[in-house]
Amino acid sequence: MWSLAWQTTKTRLSGFVGAFIAILCGTALVAGCGILMESGLRAGVPTQRYAEAAVVVGGVQTTKPPGADFGESEQVTEQTTVPETLIKRIADVPGVRQAVPEQDFPANVVTSSGQVLTGPNGTQSRGHNWDAAVLAPFSLREGHAPEAANEVVFDAELAARSGVSVGSTVRISTRSTPMEFRVTGIATPKSGTGLTRQSALFFSAARAADLSGKPGQVHAVGVLAAPGVSTGELEDRISAAVSGEPVTVTTGMSRSTVEFLDVSQTRVLLFALAGSFGGFAILVAVFVVSSTLALVINQRRREFALLRAIAATPKQIRKLISAETMLVATLAGVLGAGLGVAVGYGLRNAFAGIGVIPPDFGLAVGPLPLVVAFLLGLGAARLAAWSAARRPASIRPIEALGEAAVERRELGRTRVLIGWLLVVLGFGGSTVPMYVTGDGALAASSMSALVVVIGLSVLGPKVVAFMTRIIAPVLSGVSRISGYLAAANNQANARRLASAVTPVMLAVSFAISMFYSQTSAAAAKQEQAVRSTTADHVLTSTTGALSPEVAAAARALPGVAAATSVIRTDVVTTVPEEKRLRVMKYPAQGLDGDQVRGVLDLGVVSGNLADLRGDTVAMSKGEADWYDKKIGDEVDFWFADGRPAKVKLVAVYTHNQAFGEYVLPAGLARAHTGDRMDNSVLVRQDPNADPAAMTAALRSLSARYPGLTVTPGSTVSAVESASGQQQFYLNLVAVGVILGYVVISVANTLVMTTAQRSREFALLRLIGTTRGQVVRMMRLEALTTAGVAALLGTVVAAIPLVLLNLALRDTPLPSGTPAVFGGIIAGAFLLSLVSLGLSTRVTLHAKPIDAIGLRE
Repeated sequence: MWSLAWQTTKTRLSGFVGAFIAILCGTALVAGCGILMESGLRAGVPTQRYAEAAVVVGGVQTTKPPGADFGESEQVTEQTTVPETLIKRIADVPGVRQAVPEQDFPANVVTSSGQVLTGPNGTQSRGHNWDAAVLAPFSLREGHAPEAANEVVFDAELAARSGVSVGSTVRISTRSTPMEFRVTGIATPKSGTGLTRQSALFFSAARAADLSGKPGQVHAVGVLAAPGVSTGELEDRISAAVSGEPVTVTTGMSRSTVEFLDVSQTRVLLFALAGSFGGFAILVAVFVVSSTLALVINQRRREFALLRAIAATPKQIRKLISAETMLVATLAGVLGAGLGVAVGYGLRNAFAGIGVIPPDFGLAVGPLPLVVAFLLGLGAARLAAWSAARRPASIRPIEALGEAAVERRELGRTRVLIGWLLVVLGFGGSTVPMYVTGDGALAASSMSALVVVIGLSVLGPKVVAFMTRIIAPVLSGVSRISGYLAAANNQANARRLASAVTPVMLAVSFAISMFYSQTSAAAAKQEQAVRSTTADHVLTSTTGALSPEVAAAARALPGVAAATSVIRTDVVTTVPEEKRLRVMKYPAQGLDGDQVRGVLDLGVVSGNLADLRGDTVAMSKGEADWYDKKIGDEVDFWFADGRPAKVKLVAVYTHNQAFGEYVLPAGLARAHTGDRMDNSVLVRQDPNADPAAMTAALRSLSARYPGLTVTPGSTVSAVESASGQQQFYLNLVAVGVILGYVVISVANTLVMTTAQRSREFALLRLIGTTRGQVVRMMRLEALTTAGVAALLGTVVAAIPLVLLNLALRDTPLPSGTPAVFGGIIAGAFLLSLVSLGLSTRVTLHAKPIDAIGLRE
């Protein structure tokens, strides 16, 4: 069988080009996702502040509620800490030369002109205790270490950028108004003049502990190993010593997850993103490869009919098709796995370009993702071959030659039933946003469109035949000869046309659904935020964080009716499901309960936001109903830093799209953030106050709090979880990559359907049809292909989008620029015209008398 498969494959190489490219691209995409997934497990960025430390003990990095299944956890989104009581325990571990605690807090230099200096290239500027300088290590280039409370040491890069030297007096902003310090030294790391990801300022140990605002806690403990002690051995000993404590013990590349919160989050994000993205890529690969193989096999109807007529069994036909596919898939899989390395780097660069992952986050390229991608590519090809081989293997020998003469028009009852069932299920799923809100509604809307597309692809010949009957008179009216021929071809070859329409429809529907569902969801959140915000002014900072003192300072100004801090954060909850406990993360925010009424309308339906103080919480109505919570009930969840919460429910509200599922008292939310800072302050002025004078008074606060900016209340933004802020851009990258794969497959399909018609073109030429008439015929067929695909793809995407927007925004029209829709439709037409046009011209190069004698 393998010998026969090799012979048939060699003689029909052009027919297998489409399948080869489809498997090649699918394997490369899966391999690239696998590399990202592996990188999420063992890659990162080199540590900077802990380069000399063999082991770093930091706060717990994940929230895993009791009873949660394996893999059910959420990454913390706030900087965690280590209890000071562990320092001595770690120092007493055999093999530890020194256990060095490190404090970490925001510290920005304020220039004489009031400018706030951040780190290099806009990165953070952080303050630390001088004792921790040995972990980098930093060494003094000049001057001496800080000893008094008003002394500071600069890294050399920051000193040069701020123009200070030893003996200079500088103003530094931490968590309050800027304070004056005297520069006592300039320090440099082991190489260079500063750190690339941050600027570093060093204070005395007592002053650093005071400025960090975390009594009894340190950011991390760096461990210097004694001579002759291996890192692995020391890690095991320290892990045993701190067993049961809420800390994580790291070595090697993992040390950067303690140093940089974004690295820790990136590793989890890459793992989850690559897993879901890769799974979706496999689904699309099976779908496209099946379509391509079905077209190849359909072109060989006479060949399989002859084999059946000379007593080939159905099993032998299936084995032949499987063997041919495996030969092609093996070569495509090997090349695709190698190409996956380039795809992995391309995806990494794309994600870094939109700010989802740090630009210096490295990749871990090992053999495992390439081998798995190769095997998955073979599996997808095998599944596609099984699906495509069912028809030629199942026909009876006596029907074989008749089956080959004319394209079979009717679909089997089982196929029709499955197709209509998928369509009904898909459109049924599009109603989910009418009953469910949040990310679940968005996911259901997007997935329903995909299910309908798959259903329509199963029903392809029937749907296309119906559409071509409607279009036929139009084509005949456009051109008496070419239009008539195009209409006749479309009606007589509905299966062939369906194989070309399906991937184009998939591309159109997928692109429209993914883009406009994201823009509509974002618009719904922002519209509700603006509609529900009664504040007149929003105070923010150029550094991204405001001092907690700003809200109180604003309330003290004449003419201010209300002012509340806004702290953006997340909460983690558990959702009991059948035989499992699911862990979910929701966006939340902290507000001053007694000030909310003047600045925000949360749509409160029960309780009172004025009671939002101490250990209390307000929940969205959907969340309260789900957990069956009433006013006064106790609510359990986990803060963004992984600490458990047990608070009392004091209010239930409905405007959860804009303001998240949970609202906490400002002080409680702030206590569980890494820097203990505010994100913004919302200010409502007295109705009798002069707006211009009020704006000027608020802007005058920038003298006390450098970097403060004042904008109108209409600029307020909806609350987003830390993991969801770049979701729109992530989806755009995903859409772009998968659409690129689909476009290649579409071009293959269109070229193959045209190439098989060389004898048809030759016959038309021999009976008097001119070359131009054939070209026009194919141009009209290309327009028909693109038109049917665009229409069906638009309808399939439009119904879920209309229902989604009615549920979220009370309007059927999706949000987002119409230019994207126009570009998608134009791309579908351009792709069809170019693919069919080029392949037609190449096919017409042969002389008709020569082409008519070519074998099929």
